[in-house]
Amino acid sequence: MKKFLLIVIAAAFPLWAGFFPPTTHTTVKAVNGNQITLSRALPVNGMSGIVIHDFGKGRQAITALLTQTAPGQALIRKGDLLDHKGLPTPKTVVQPGDKVIGGYLYNNVLVLAPNAKTYAKIVRSGGRLWIHPDLYAAFLAREGDGTPSASNLAKFAREAQVGLVYIVQKNRAILFDPVSGRIVGQKPFRPVGKETKYPFYTRFSKISSGLFGGSSKGDYYQSVGAIR
Repeated sequence: MKKFLLIVIAAAFPLWAGFFPPTTHTTVKAVNGNQITLSRALPVNGMSGIVIHDFGKGRQAITALLTQTAPGQALIRKGDLLDHKGLPTPKTVVQPGDKVIGGYLYNNVLVLAPNAKTYAKIVRSGGRLWIHPDLYAAFLAREGDGTPSASNLAKFAREAQVGLVYIVQKNRAILFDPVSGRIVGQKPFRPVGKETKYPFYTRFSKISSGLFGGSSKGDYYQSVGAIR
């Protein structure tokens, strides 16, 4: 009876513990159009991943992106695998037996925080390759965008090889997958201090094309709160 209760309790919790979903290796079990069945489910719905085809003789290539839509079920995503015009785009269709890496590049994390102290608190936790928001700020200035959005985060992620965006929102922190456009982790979070910088903390005050191509005044939490 005790053994049975332990199994029931364990089944009530996610397959992973902690804030960050782990990178997971599995394979394609079956393909039906743009729908894929995985041999093993990824830890969280909304996780993106890559499909790798083995061409033999030690040759492998990424042939598709996917997003898990239900446990063990994934959708092949359209779009560029990498933002690199010098590389050819593979035309191979996804096949049973292809390798899948869920949470590809999840170790590379961009941080959007309200102030420097909160940013420092996050990156001190270690364990990740933290992408500084200065890079994203410069990208927004180049693009002429004023605030973070799912679309410009997706474009920046392709350029900078970002796997996740750690965003401090009101009363919580979220992990946003810029490929799938889905939240794959969240937890209660209290920022350090009350200072906020708009549209997010960066060491830039002004750059050559102006501050993010727009106004320097606004509400940080409103800026990042639309990402959900």
